[in-house]
Amino acid sequence: MSFMSSMNVSASGMSAQQLRMDLISQNIANANTTRDENGEVYRRKTVVFSEKQDTFSNALVTATSGSRTKSTTGNGVKVTSIVEDHVTAMNQVYDPSHPDADEDGYVTYSNVNTVTEMTNLIDASRSYEANVTAFNATKNMLLKGLEVGK
Repeated sequence: MSFMSSMNVSASGMSAQQLRMDLISQNIANANTTRDENGEVYRRKTVVFSEKQDTFSNALVTATSGSRTKSTTGNGVKVTSIVEDHVTAMNQVYDPSHPDADEDGYVTYSNVNTVTEMTNLIDASRSYEANVTAFNATKNMLLKGLEVGK
C-alpha cells in the first residue's frame, strides 16, 4: 500500500465519522420533538458504512501488474446509506394538555435515547481521532523520508 492510499483510507474514515457525528447531533437535537417537518414523529437516524470498492480499471491494473492482492489492501470506508430506526419503540408520555396528544392523552416522542447517542458520539469521536493519528503518522513518515538525503 502506498503512502497516498493509506492517507486516503484515513481521510475517508474521518469524513465518514464526521457524518456519523452530525447524525448523532441531529438525533440529540430532536430527542424531545413530537413532529418533524412532515408532521411525523422524528425517528432516530443511523449511518451504514461499507468498504469502498475498487474501480474496475484499478483492479485491472493491479491484476496485470501483480504487485498486490485485494486481500492485503484497503480502499477506505464509504457511507452506504442513512437509515431510520424502526426497531426501537417510540416514547409514549401521558400529557393530555399537550397539543400533539392523542385521544387517550398520550404524546408520542422520538425513539432517541440520549445516553445511547452520547455513547455513540464518544465512539465516533474516538474513531475520528484514531484516523487523525494514522494520517499524521503517515505524514510524519513521509517527512522523515524526505530528510534522509540531508
